[in-house]
Amino acid sequence: MQANGIDERTNLIVEEYSTSGRLDNITQVMSLHTQYLESFLRSQFYMLRMDGPLPLPYRHYIAIMAAARHQCSYLINMHVDEFLKTGGIAEWLNGVEYIPQRLKNLNEINKLLAHRPWLITKEHIQKLVKTGENNWSLPELVHAVVLLAHYHALASFVFGSGINPERDPDASNGVRLIAVNNFCVCDLANDNNIENASLRSSSFGMVDSLSELEALMERMKRLQKDREDEEATQEEMTTRFEQEKKESLLVVTGAFDDEMVSMDVSRYIEDPGFGYKDFARRGEEHLPTFRAQDYTWENHGFSLVNRLYSDIGHLLDEKFRMVYNLTYNTMATHEDVDTTMLRRALFNYVHCMYGIRYDDYDYGEVNQLLERSLKVYIKTVTCYPERTTKRMYDSYWRQFKHSEKYCTA
Repeated sequence: MQANGIDERTNLIVEEYSTSGRLDNITQVMSLHTQYLESFLRSQFYMLRMDGPLPLPYRHYIAIMAAARHQCSYLINMHVDEFLKTGGIAEWLNGVEYIPQRLKNLNEINKLLAHRPWLITKEHIQKLVKTGENNWSLPELVHAVVLLAHYHALASFVFGSGINPERDPDASNGVRLIAVNNFCVCDLANDNNIENASLRSSSFGMVDSLSELEALMERMKRLQKDREDEEATQEEMTTRFEQEKKESLLVVTGAFDDEMVSMDVSRYIEDPGFGYKDFARRGEEHLPTFRAQDYTWENHGFSLVNRLYSDIGHLLDEKFRMVYNLTYNTMATHEDVDTTMLRRALFNYVHCMYGIRYDDYDYGEVNQLLERSLKVYIKTVTCYPERTTKRMYDSYWRQFKHSEKYCTA
């Protein structure tokens, strides 16, 4: 390529390939948002390869354990290779019964972080760092928890974006990048074009999805006007949060009680049947709520993490701010749109399912802005991403580009 002919996205992809020696499909899909990809790669590189409390093989094995909680074979296979390349003991890949006891001790916090983080208590931490030959130092534990959380979230992105392994049947090792019109092969999204295929199915589909888009934008305008005319009281916002929390119980994605976890995945975890349960249980009168203002990343988390695992706090803070504020001020074919209201509704709906409440947010906006099919997709990707289907992905925001829909994942 001629240097002056390379755009920002291509330049970032070339840089990643020259650094890691591979170009995975996660990078290709995420490169639709180059600013976020750059921040993501920087933080992930630091966690996995730079100086830190944990030895390299431990880092990749912890990534495997985290991905296995969501049955993400794509990430498991990726880090099995990296684990061996960094000197990991091959026997550990036979299952968790073959790993050191101190790694086994992460199983409990791994499953709670992945599925029901509100159950974690200070006793879980104390148990891991207590004096003994298998204890974890606080810096080591912070590094491990950052990795666990990172790969739980990344598994959601993989399933939510329909990312497939980089396979080529003509290649001797069966693994090589396949791209179609500069877009990665994805079960849920790829249609050989970054525009959404459902729009081209019929003229009726086009009109229908256009009317949905116009209706959404009209609701945004109306809510903005209502907010300016009359601000909801604190009591009203509390009531609307509790109502939204209870209504999230009704967002059902299907019956999966008897789903099986494959042997290739289950070997890396304990208690494979443990999964997400609705935070707001049916029949509970007083549902516990975590007020986000009581413990914040900015005031508490950042300083703690950065003190125990040098510089990771800065990298995570940059990534969090990037994704929280990411917008191109577009909605499908419309430009110069303030998308703040819609992005906040998505952000707060995810937190609502984990019982986290923002005192300054009116949760009545969630029901106004997020259609039911979008709620089903978000709840699935957030709580049990391995159940995500193409039908879920296709059912919402039919007028939007794939790059816009990936932001929800």
